[in-house]
Amino acid sequence: MADLLERVEDLEGRRMVLRSGRRHGVYAVVTGADGRLRETNPVAQSPTGEATTLGLVDIQVNGFAGVDFNRADLSAEDMDRALAAMLACGATRCLPTVITASLDAMKARLRSLDAAVAASRLGPWMVMGYHVEGPFLSSADGYAGCHPKAHMRSAGVEALAKLQDGLRRPVRVLTMAPEREGVLDLIPHATAQGIVVSIGHTGASLAEVEAAVAAGARLSTHLGNGLLHLLEKNANPLFAQLGQDHLSASFIADGVHIPPYMFRIYARAKELSRTILITDATAGAAAEPGLYTLGDVQVERQADGIMREPGSPYLGGSSATMEEVTRNAMNWLGIALDDALDLGRTNALLLLGEAAVPRAGAALEYVRWRDGATGPKVVEAGVGPWRIIRE
Repeated sequence: MADLLERVEDLEGRRMVLRSGRRHGVYAVVTGADGRLRETNPVAQSPTGEATTLGLVDIQVNGFAGVDFNRADLSAEDMDRALAAMLACGATRCLPTVITASLDAMKARLRSLDAAVAASRLGPWMVMGYHVEGPFLSSADGYAGCHPKAHMRSAGVEALAKLQDGLRRPVRVLTMAPEREGVLDLIPHATAQGIVVSIGHTGASLAEVEAAVAAGARLSTHLGNGLLHLLEKNANPLFAQLGQDHLSASFIADGVHIPPYMFRIYARAKELSRTILITDATAGAAAEPGLYTLGDVQVERQADGIMREPGSPYLGGSSATMEEVTRNAMNWLGIALDDALDLGRTNALLLLGEAAVPRAGAALEYVRWRDGATGPKVVEAGVGPWRIIRE
C-alpha cells in the first residue's frame, strides 16, 4: 500500500464535512496547506451521498503488512509500509504495541520503534504513543497466550521507568495482570503519569479485579481472549471484568477471537459507550499467507487469514483490520456507521484523554466509505498531507 501513498499539495482552504460518530455529530473542517486544520465547526445536518468520517483509531496493533513492530532493527521504511497499509484500511491513528520479552529486549524494541516513527513520513501524524502489553502478566497455562512465559515477571516502578527511558512518544496503555506481584502498587504510579492501565492475560479473582479498579485500572485488554478455555461457571476473570462498570473493554471483533453472538453479549454488557474495537493485528495483517514474527515468537498466517503459532491450535494475534472489525460490529450489532465510529474511534480517544473531534491545529484525518455487499468499504483515507485512494 505504501506505493499508493501520495502527498496532497492543494490543501489550503479546503472544506470537508466529516461525520464524527453518534456521540459528537457532524463537523465541517477547513484545512491549511500543512495538513493541519484551520477551523472546525459543528454542522446541523448530516451530509448525503457517500459517507466521509473522521478516522478510525487502533489502540492495539503489534504489526501490519509484513512488518513486526517488536523488532530492534525497525526502519522508517518499515514503519511507513505498515502505517500506509493501516491508513488504507481506515486507521488514521494508532498505538503500536510491544509485547513481553526480557526488559532489555523490550526497551531496545521500544527505542527502535520510537526512532522509526520519528523518521517516517506517516509516523508523526498517526502514532499517538505506545501500548506495552507485558511483561507483568500471568504465566499460568491458558492465560499467557503467545507471550513468552520465561519473561513474565513481577511489576515495579524501576522496570516501567526502564521501558520508558529515552522515548520521544509516551507509553499510553499498559496491560498488566492484577494478581502479579507489584501490579497493584504500580497502577497508581502509572496512572499518575497519564498511562491508561488495562487488565489482560490474567486469571485474577473478582477481589483482585476490584482492587485493580480501585487503584486506577480503566480498561480490559481484548476481553474474552487470553483466558483459559474452560472457566469456573461464575467466579472467573472474564465475568469479573465484564460486570465491572468502571472498566471499558477492547474487543477483537474478527469472528475468530470472538464469535458474533458472544460479541453481542459482551457489547450489551459493556454498553456501546464502553466498547472499543481493536485489531491486535500482527505482521500477517494485510499480507500473504506465511510465517511472520511477533517478537520472539513465530506466527503463521493461514490461508483462511487466521494467525496461529505454527503447529498449535492457539491463536497468535490477528490479521484483522480496523475496516473489517468496524464493519463486523455494524453487522453483528445491527448498528449504523455513526454508532460503529464511536466503537472504532471515539471511545478509545476519550479513554486516552484525547479530543474526539479534532480542534484547530490538529491533523486533518478522514475516511471516505462506499456501500458494499457486506457493508461500507474504505475507498480513500487521509491524514495530514498524505492520502491513499483504493478505488
